[in-house]
Amino acid sequence: MEENEIILYIIKLILSGIAAFLAIALWSKTRDAAWMSLVAGAVTGYAGIVFELLVKMGVIIAGGIRLAGIPLSSLFFTVIPALFFILAFILMLNRTR
Repeated sequence: MEENEIILYIIKLILSGIAAFLAIALWSKTRDAAWMSLVAGAVTGYAGIVFELLVKMGVIIAGGIRLAGIPLSSLFFTVIPALFFILAFILMLNRTR
């Protein structure tokens, strides 16, 4: 990995780590489904960044099952946070109607 990639990953880890920490702190204060979906999206997004970094460093091999040539684990950490955010926004929209 190049030096600029390392700096980018450090920034991603710090900022998404803060977001995940605050999301978990919010999780203990609310039981609303929309907010819990946002929390789950933030936490799985952070897990995805950590997973991506471990794969880049060679600690984890993202092989195994592939879907359209993409490792299933990488696809999971890309799609799941977005699905949680979509669910949260749908729940919030339905609540205000």
